[in-house]
Amino acid sequence: MPIPFNRPTNVGNELEYIQQAIQSSHLAGDGNFTKKSHAILEQAMNVPKALLTTSCTHALEMSALLLDLKEGDEVIVPSFTFVSTINAFVLRGVKAVFADVRPDTLNLDESKLEALITPKTRAIVVVHYAGVGCEMDAIMGIANRHHIPVIEDNAHGLFGKYKGKDLGTFGVMATQSFHETKNLTSGEGGALLINDEKYFEDAEILREKGTNRSRFFRGQVDKYTWVNLGSSYLPSEILAAHLLAQLEKREEIQSARKKIWETYYKELADWAEENHVQMPFVPAHCEQTYHMFYMLFPNLEARTRAIAHLKERGIQAVFHYLPLHLSPMGEKYGGKVGDCPVTEQISDQLIRLPFYTNMTEDEQKTVINALKEFSV
Repeated sequence: MPIPFNRPTNVGNELEYIQQAIQSSHLAGDGNFTKKSHAILEQAMNVPKALLTTSCTHALEMSALLLDLKEGDEVIVPSFTFVSTINAFVLRGVKAVFADVRPDTLNLDESKLEALITPKTRAIVVVHYAGVGCEMDAIMGIANRHHIPVIEDNAHGLFGKYKGKDLGTFGVMATQSFHETKNLTSGEGGALLINDEKYFEDAEILREKGTNRSRFFRGQVDKYTWVNLGSSYLPSEILAAHLLAQLEKREEIQSARKKIWETYYKELADWAEENHVQMPFVPAHCEQTYHMFYMLFPNLEARTRAIAHLKERGIQAVFHYLPLHLSPMGEKYGGKVGDCPVTEQISDQLIRLPFYTNMTEDEQKTVINALKEFSV
């Protein structure tokens, strides 16, 4: 039986909660399931405010609007990330400034950050790749010296920690993803985490089509009206119901994924060393989320052969991001070969192995044995 790269997993009361949502008189956003999800995120992460959104992309778009970014402003973003990370900002007319990543964690290289800052820099966006924290002490030190807000794209990093502090709680805002490929999912969905209270009310207005509808429902105004820019970023209660069931089982999910990740690492370590394949690196001061298991092959030719080898055995392994600065859009912002050498190299080397919460021991053993048959 083929082994997919990803398989969404139900682990608790997903179907029961969805049925309750359908039977309720409230299917639109911000009902009881949404509120309960907000409460779990806020309490579990010690974050002042969490707002569910229809996607992590939309949460990122909200952050750009809340920072009031305008045409001509610059935003620093790693070149090694998903296109949503930068799309949210260039939609506002912002210029993308691409940063290279570290060769060990594949996170934004903090040692190269300050050189990218100009008088036009209005935000720094970091991505906690594979749920391993960026070097936030150094990054926040640089950002604070220059009075530049930091946005954390925490799509991979829910419940991960850097030096004991939750990822997503360092910058003024952070974004989460609940896409079907993430540890916890509602199929599609996301969240905006807000760590600076000055953005609370504007975020509610923006998320509610530019109206003060949230204040109306709390009884703070006797009617609601259009007061600012806005759009429709609320997920339905059906999505929130599915997510709540997953949030309630977050420890069980993380435990299962930890076991899968550690099995890959233990069983493939010797093979990787013999074949000059780099294993994932997690610094001692980081608590990862076990979001993915990736490896870096020596070159593109070896990576291509490895993916084909696994495919022949019914195993779907994939590569990851292409360098944003070398994409057609990236080149419009001045990106060229050599700007981000580490990104350009690892993009040709990286493979992600099949990884999902209900992966069986036999499925994982099949993947491991297939890789061990391959010689670089």
